[in-house]
Amino acid sequence: MATPADKTKDATQGHTWRRYKDGDHTWRRMNDVIFIADATDKCPTYVHKTPPCQASCPSGEDVRGWLNIVRGIEKPPKDVAWQEYAFRRSTDANPFPSMMGRVCPAPCQTGCNRNVVEDTVGINAVEQFIGDYALKNNFTFQSGTETGKKVAIIGGGPAGLAAAYQLRRKGHGVTVYDDHDELGGMAKYGVPGYRLPRDSLNGEMDRIVNMGVEVKLKTRVGVDVPLKDLESNFDAVLFAIGCKAGRPLPIPGAEAGNCITGVAFLEAFNQGRLKAVSGRVVVVGGGDTSIDVASVARRLGYIKGMAESERPEYIVLGQTAHDVAVTAKKEGAEVMLISRQPIDKMNAAKHEIDDAQREGIAIQGALSPVKVILDDQGRAKALRVVKLDYSSGKPVEMPGTEMDLEADLIVSAIGQAGNFEGLDGFDNGKGLINADKFYQVPGKQGFFVCGDIIRPHLLTTVIGQGSIAAESIDLYLKKKDMAKRPKVDVHHFNLLAKLQETGLQPKEFKPSEAEGPRPIDQGLRGTALTGKGVGGFAVHNYEDRAEAEVCHSDELFLAHFPYVERIKRVEKVTSATEVLGHFEERMLGLDEKQTVAEAKRCMSCGLCFECDNCVIYCPQIAVKRTPKTESTMGRYVYTDYDLCIGCHICADVCPTGYIKMGMGDH
Repeated sequence: MATPADKTKDATQGHTWRRYKDGDHTWRRMNDVIFIADATDKCPTYVHKTPPCQASCPSGEDVRGWLNIVRGIEKPPKDVAWQEYAFRRSTDANPFPSMMGRVCPAPCQTGCNRNVVEDTVGINAVEQFIGDYALKNNFTFQSGTETGKKVAIIGGGPAGLAAAYQLRRKGHGVTVYDDHDELGGMAKYGVPGYRLPRDSLNGEMDRIVNMGVEVKLKTRVGVDVPLKDLESNFDAVLFAIGCKAGRPLPIPGAEAGNCITGVAFLEAFNQGRLKAVSGRVVVVGGGDTSIDVASVARRLGYIKGMAESERPEYIVLGQTAHDVAVTAKKEGAEVMLISRQPIDKMNAAKHEIDDAQREGIAIQGALSPVKVILDDQGRAKALRVVKLDYSSGKPVEMPGTEMDLEADLIVSAIGQAGNFEGLDGFDNGKGLINADKFYQVPGKQGFFVCGDIIRPHLLTTVIGQGSIAAESIDLYLKKKDMAKRPKVDVHHFNLLAKLQETGLQPKEFKPSEAEGPRPIDQGLRGTALTGKGVGGFAVHNYEDRAEAEVCHSDELFLAHFPYVERIKRVEKVTSATEVLGHFEERMLGLDEKQTVAEAKRCMSCGLCFECDNCVIYCPQIAVKRTPKTESTMGRYVYTDYDLCIGCHICADVCPTGYIKMGMGDH
């Protein structure tokens, strides 16, 4: 059944057929494109493309792949449960499914073609189930055959650990140096536990360490260990140091003691040192860090009559131990978040902004800080801001709109930079490290870099960089040239690998036969039937464009997909009156039945999901199922060109855009 017009995203432009739009009444003749020998659009070609979810994933996950496993389209090998098979596919690119299912802002869902029908597939929810199931069932990673090569990784956050994981899979020795008490970087010290439970995070990190990764904590390279020692003792060095130094407000008065950075604030909280805040907190930012700061401040509350030594700035700076808050009565802190961007243009995820407002955080957009107002003791008592006008497309300060926002604590969450103590020569002047397209440090042979220290971004972005950096390091250690990376730089379905997994791979092509003429010279056309008719060295009319092309919604037969309500996770968002002291996990996962049902909403864009439309609707019975003994994912049907008349019906009714009319008969 087709999606009702009133259920589509735009009810005024309903969709039924790809070739025809609502209101069309003229039949277009196809004589010019069919029944013409050698015409390029006569016969079907099976074209694999990258779906937009994968193309939107900074860590390069094969999203469609593990969704198809969960929904039962792609079958696992014998004696392997689908849950484990999905986990293996998911972690081929990203070893943190439990973490990413919770905190990734999900650009994959923004790009999902299902949005054109009714709503995105809940990719994050499925990924969370995969990750949590793996932790519960103690799935492990295996390291590769040892190469004898050793790599030092400076920084034990998501980027460094992602690189460590990929390097151990390749068999290289890895030692991770980190200056904290525990691994995790910004995931541990920047993301609050109610967003990312520590048992999930620790479990996924331990799984990587257990691959044989050596860890040296409380060790700062450049201070405790000279960098030259790493150069001497390791074959390559990877900087994944992150940006743990927050940027202060670049305005007069920001040097006041109670003006602190968002990074320092969150680290103090996640280390258990910060137990309460001051009465009125103003957070400046607009990204996820600013939202986390504001949300934590609301949950902590404040203490009336706080002693001077117990003020938040002293706690954050590590000058005192804060224990009053555990015994003193706390009250709800007044928290305001201001951003230079309008609220609808803030970088933070929309649902995070909405949740923060429901929790009682006042958010104002289009405001720019201009000055910190100090009291007689030199402490900040207010933040002066001015309204911004965006009517010209650029922010312009509006004279006469200045106002002072009272504040007991001002938190700057406007950006981050690296700490280069002991690492002379690597700072590019902006508090970051330069990198080429292969994540090498220019002019520093054997040195590589990934993560926020290149440019602060999403967790999923730095994980993707860690994987690519590991690939580059592997090529460097093997003294191989680093090839140009594909346009669509993701992990994607590989038909040959799938055929090898099922024992159906083609034979090696031989350009000549000593015994006589080759089969291809014996009158057989193209890849007739299943491919085995031409000596078994070819796959029937299959073309892989996944590294270069993305399959968009206008290539799909959308009428195939009925309106199906998205199954959303339960999100425990507290009210403004209940938020104080609420640190329970916020995002509750789907159960197995819900997970499978949600995965079935995936449209498998760019790859056959075995719906049989092309077989059913072919008027010539030219499209046929591949025999079960030779069938696998991506090779479910073939076309008998002796029967095909080039009518295009198979391509028109292909829901996934997998069939293209691009191959002539001869």
